[in-house]
Amino acid sequence: MFAFLWDASKGYRLTPWRSPYLRWRIETYWGWHADDITFSRFWAFLWQHRSEMLRFLEWTDRMRR
Repeated sequence: MFAFLWDASKGYRLTPWRSPYLRWRIETYWGWHADDITFSRFWAFLWQHRSEMLRFLEWTDRMRR
């Protein structure tokens, strides 16, 4: 399930909120401008949308198989 996160944060594994791909995904999903995504906003977003994120990660896992 976490393979997608590992791949999506490549090069930014210790700082995923700086990943251009993850920023773009949040920007297209939630409408925030990517440059406005900070450490606290990133983690707040993940916490608020954790059930949707888990459902998305389960879907990516099924698609990989």
